[in-house]
Amino acid sequence: MTLHFPLKTISFIAVASVLLTMASCKKDNKSNINNNNNNNNNNGPATPKQIGLYEADSAIYKELAIAVSKIGTLTVDYGLVYDTGSGGMVIDAHGIIPSSMITSGGFNFTGDSTVVDGITITSQVDTIQYGDDANTTEKVYGNLAYAPVIIGDQGSTVTIKRLPFFLYYKALDNHGKLVSPHEFDVMGVSPQYDIVFRNGVYITSPFSYYEPGAGLTKGFKMAALGTNNFTLQPNFVPNVVTLGLTQSDISSAGFTLSPLTYISGNGYVPLQSGTIDYNGKHIAAEFIFDTGTEPYNYIEDRSASTTITLLPNSTPVAVTTSAGFKYDFTTTPNDYLTYVENPSVSKTTISVMSLEFFLNNEYMIDFADNKLGLKNQ
Repeated sequence: MTLHFPLKTISFIAVASVLLTMASCKKDNKSNINNNNNNNNNNGPATPKQIGLYEADSAIYKELAIAVSKIGTLTVDYGLVYDTGSGGMVIDAHGIIPSSMITSGGFNFTGDSTVVDGITITSQVDTIQYGDDANTTEKVYGNLAYAPVIIGDQGSTVTIKRLPFFLYYKALDNHGKLVSPHEFDVMGVSPQYDIVFRNGVYITSPFSYYEPGAGLTKGFKMAALGTNNFTLQPNFVPNVVTLGLTQSDISSAGFTLSPLTYISGNGYVPLQSGTIDYNGKHIAAEFIFDTGTEPYNYIEDRSASTTITLLPNSTPVAVTTSAGFKYDFTTTPNDYLTYVENPSVSKTTISVMSLEFFLNNEYMIDFADNKLGLKNQ
């Protein structure tokens, strides 16, 4: 499996940019709701499906990745950043379609669409911005595409029969420099929409296209990752993600549930409200828990200095959601590193809790009832 460490964090997309700019959006197109993507058996009670993830540590920061093993009729071997802070599959076209079709200004074809190896590439273009704040913004340029996609590998996969996704031809880092192919490949599992195209089609979590079967609720949960599986070479860890929620998961399994935040035209974003305590301060906050951000947390504090500040070693931080879930950590020289920013400088009001949250906590998204679940291990 090919896995790339990006130059900066691959992090949440639409939450900060949408809430701050409130760019013009299209109304939620219910025709995009997933049909005919049944991946479970049709005989007898359905059972949840489990998929493994790759856990890696560059010695600078950790990364979580998920495999994609087939797109259209093409067998591939790519590891995409597993991102709870964005929605949709975003993948580089290099190595997937002929290089003669890829230019720095777009894809080389005529008409409204073309089909290559079972992949339909449309003429609808857009740009996705990644970043935690105004200083970490990267841009990815591409087109709306459709294909059957197999997610996962090592004997644990699910097939999405027709997945809308973002096929990109170039990506630029926060300095405007062109980055290497597949540097920004992302599997955004949030139910938010990364992009809404002019025909009402949107890019959102591929997991939302998985039909778990009778008796199960459409959604997924993640086991706590722990710290022992992160290695320099990507380490495959089975059964991290479970697709298909039981009644126990959504009622009595210990998850603290809260509604996802709906933004017209942008779906249900995993934004939580609550409070953050640090350095003797108690502030109201909005935040997300984001596997795509590492190694820093970001606290947005309107009363903070306009100079970004890294919290000192041994600083306790307490995050409490409005639903009552508590997440506490203490900064160390190497872990739980946390920046404090003033939104007037960062240009976002959304605080971000990084991948380290997932080391000792469980996470769940209920697509049917649009709820987020958090659970201490």
